[in-house]
Amino acid sequence: MSVENRIDYIEIPTTDPARSRDFLGALFGWSFKDWGTDYISFSDGRLAGGLRRASEPAPASGVLIVIYSDDLERDVRRVKELGATISQDIFSFPGGRRFHFVDPVSTEYAIWAAA
Repeated sequence: MSVENRIDYIEIPTTDPARSRDFLGALFGWSFKDWGTDYISFSDGRLAGGLRRASEPAPASGVLIVIYSDDLERDVRRVKELGATISQDIFSFPGGRRFHFVDPVSTEYAIWAAA
């Protein structure tokens, strides 16, 4: 399969890259490399990306990053323990269930599980 035209890298704007790194690392176990105070690259083991310093959090109406999970209830507890706020409780959709949360620096994500 060709890698042409596939999403190759994703950048997440954040007002505090180090705090975002600490939160996402604790929640998902991703690996990180700091490139100074304004940029931190990450890998989830499949997709790479970066946390770039921004003057404002990404708007909630922007692109939503959705992460797969085997256990939504566990992850709801984990995001709350790590200081995030649930912005949309677990709901069903065709093919699965998911919830949305806002991390400690105001970026919204979603976590989903197959039905």
